[in-house]
Amino acid sequence: MHRISRRAFIAGSAALSGAVMLSGSAHAQGIAESAFLEAEVSSGALPPVAERLPVNPLVITPLERAGQQGGDWNHALVGGGSLSMLVRYQGYEPLLRFNPEWTGLVENVAESYEVSPDSTEYTIKLREGHKWSDGHPFTTEDIQFWYDAYFTDEETNLGEQAFWTVDGQKGELEVIDETTFKVRFAGPNGFFLQQLAWAQQDQLTRCPKHYLEQFHIRYNPEADALAKAAGLESWIALFQREIGFQDDNTFFQNANRPTLNAWYFTEAPGQNTELSIAIRNPYYFKVDTEGTQLPYFDRVVYQMVADPEVLLLKTLQGEIDIMDQYIATPANRPTLFDGQETGDYHFYTLKETAANVMAFQLNLNHLDETKRELFNTLEFRHAMSLAVDRQALIDAVFIGQGTPAQPSIVEGDPLYNEQLAKAFTEYDPARANEMLDAIIPERDGEGYRLDAEGRRVSIIFEIDQTRTTFLDMFELAIPMFQQVGLDVQMRTMDRSLWEERVRRGREYDATAHQFGANSGIAAMLDARFYVPYNSNCFYAPGWSLYYTQPENEAAIEPPEAVKAQQDLYRELNGTGDAAKQNEIMAQILQNAADLFFTFGVSWPPDGYGIVKNDVVNLMDTMPNSFGWPTPGPARPEQFFKA
Repeated sequence: MHRISRRAFIAGSAALSGAVMLSGSAHAQGIAESAFLEAEVSSGALPPVAERLPVNPLVITPLERAGQQGGDWNHALVGGGSLSMLVRYQGYEPLLRFNPEWTGLVENVAESYEVSPDSTEYTIKLREGHKWSDGHPFTTEDIQFWYDAYFTDEETNLGEQAFWTVDGQKGELEVIDETTFKVRFAGPNGFFLQQLAWAQQDQLTRCPKHYLEQFHIRYNPEADALAKAAGLESWIALFQREIGFQDDNTFFQNANRPTLNAWYFTEAPGQNTELSIAIRNPYYFKVDTEGTQLPYFDRVVYQMVADPEVLLLKTLQGEIDIMDQYIATPANRPTLFDGQETGDYHFYTLKETAANVMAFQLNLNHLDETKRELFNTLEFRHAMSLAVDRQALIDAVFIGQGTPAQPSIVEGDPLYNEQLAKAFTEYDPARANEMLDAIIPERDGEGYRLDAEGRRVSIIFEIDQTRTTFLDMFELAIPMFQQVGLDVQMRTMDRSLWEERVRRGREYDATAHQFGANSGIAAMLDARFYVPYNSNCFYAPGWSLYYTQPENEAAIEPPEAVKAQQDLYRELNGTGDAAKQNEIMAQILQNAADLFFTFGVSWPPDGYGIVKNDVVNLMDTMPNSFGWPTPGPARPEQFFKA
């Protein structure tokens, strides 16, 4: 990722994104009807394309050349719970989006925006005539509904969206007219726009009032009856399910909810065990420079595959058009390289932005008091880190590509902190044993250490089985932990169960994951390993909830040092001054080095993906990130097959 100032980031221009706007009613001229939709238009079931577009559709300049509508994007989803990947492929339509180069923000669903000099007031204008996928108008009524029925509703709100709060006060929404609204904050909120553009933060564009109001008791007195009919206890559970903000599985499995995305599901994941199909949104708000309504692909067809090995086979057989998640591992690279001719594909490059290839995360909020006390002993985490031979993992799993490091800022970035990156990364089992002897000296007959209750110190890491590099690393790491007397085990599971057990659960010892960010503004926006502030902080789910919803009965008040870290993060998000942001972030990183929440393996080497040779307009080199949900900001709506 490019490292630039906040001012330059905000100023990222439409020229970089390849996006411009038509003025007035120019969109009505010369736009051909999609052959895929001709029958519906001819029958009168669907209005002509000129009536389906906004007054000012967003005009996209294709990366290589303008294409033609039609055909399928052949894709795949791995395991039952991998639907968070859909945000990457067909779910990234926020008000403002990151540009393809990740150097700035550009208008997307929003036609324009203004920011007050002190970053306390934001004015956002929507597109006149913009419609949901079912043809219903998308207006500020939908924005107001989100604000009233969810964000400020204590019964339905599930937390998160912390960037809407400054100094303990939620931002105030003022609707000016059908297309214009303002958001005012009690103090500066310098990252508000970038947060709106971050993956999964786009709730304002995912909340159709005309559909969702039937499930809310304030808008429909019969909502409880609907809930009972759906087998749920109350309208609250029903509304939370239908709005789908708790997790992407719930969101994308609902084929009934209207969308602003380029494609919408006619057969959602879970309805069919073999295929999921999304078709073109007839009301999609973008056209290319020749006046062709986007997207180019008529359908996205997802094969539902059981595991990465099946996906690898299908890729080698030429059944997958674009893919990097789950199969583009270092171990698979020689196989995929050799299969390019028969699979009719080539490689693209992914510039890695993650803070680490894998972070070991003990559950510091464990329900078991003895385990909780042990895991919260700083020296215990230090010792576990010293027990890992990182170079052995790098050599075996990443073919020698990588540099031993903790989850941290990459060397060379202005925010680089050597202590955070390198402390306790050396392989020193003798020192680890010495440190553990001071904490848990007793051992059983097999040499495993015993805790304060006389139980064997067993730590089960619960792992998403689709993350094959994690599994490979753990196969090597487990004997390393056992060498210092820790009974470390790995429990693999389907992604959907992992989401339930780890992301939404509390009854786990530990897990491992990746992402976060290793540089600049991206690290400020995704500081998961440095401060517990959202549901991605698997090492401290209770502390994270305390950050977003301190009154929630499931929240756990953190120690003072952790609360101070959370306060610093609020301060970071509360200023619009770039120099101040860097100063505060540097302190957050230093504190994170001292607190040592997690430990990792390596900074990630650049990655790769495969793309079929007939696919046009995919970038040769892209950032690899979840916040910049690869390849979402590269505009999948303009991909096509030659």
